[in-house]
Amino acid sequence: MADGAVKSAQRALEILEVFARHKRPLALKEILDELGYPTSSGSALMKSLVQLGYLDYDRERRTYFPTMRIAVLGAWVPNALFGDGQLLPALEDLHRKTGETVILAVQSDLHAQYVHLIHSAEPLQVRVPPGTLRPLARSGLGLVLLSGKTDAEIERLRRRINAAGEGGVQSREELMARVGEVRARGYALSKNAISPGVGVIGAALPKGPFGRVAAVGVAGAVARLDEKKDAIVADLQAMIQWLEHA
Repeated sequence: MADGAVKSAQRALEILEVFARHKRPLALKEILDELGYPTSSGSALMKSLVQLGYLDYDRERRTYFPTMRIAVLGAWVPNALFGDGQLLPALEDLHRKTGETVILAVQSDLHAQYVHLIHSAEPLQVRVPPGTLRPLARSGLGLVLLSGKTDAEIERLRRRINAAGEGGVQSREELMARVGEVRARGYALSKNAISPGVGVIGAALPKGPFGRVAAVGVAGAVARLDEKKDAIVADLQAMIQWLEHA
């Protein structure tokens, strides 16, 4: 029973994510084909979401669409995560200036988690979904998040990371050397760390609501980042300074 309940909860959220990707009414077959759900259980779950008021069913067109209950349910989250609304427009502006993928990341236990992305149309684009996890001690934005912590906090995390096998075993000296580089420069420059040919230039944002620390990164092909590094760093630092005084 517990396993079934967990699977149903997972599937319900995955259905809502399908609508977020397509941004239009969808037929039952479109949803089930994309997610690979069995017709019987998938249909029953869709009916439950309609009955609960999270989806609306158009009988004439035989399509589903999220209701305003979904919008209201999460309407408070952007302000809680990003403050008074200055951050998201700033990320859009950074994307326009750099022409590359812009990523907002926060710490999720032993990982850096991408919570917001603005994708680039450039070749070899970084096309990963929100929620993507990267090793905290191995990824560029993970090192940015670590750089704002005390050495003692970093050491505790390093031991947990090594014990969990998250991102490979690292010595204290190795990790602190990498964190020290980020602190000295004021930003992280990561190349081919996770995906071959892809790099990230990232820096820490001013602390947000509830003391949350976030990192913002500009990601793209290593060759392009090398060519535009100075301009990207300048745009990134200008955005952070603007947010500090906004």
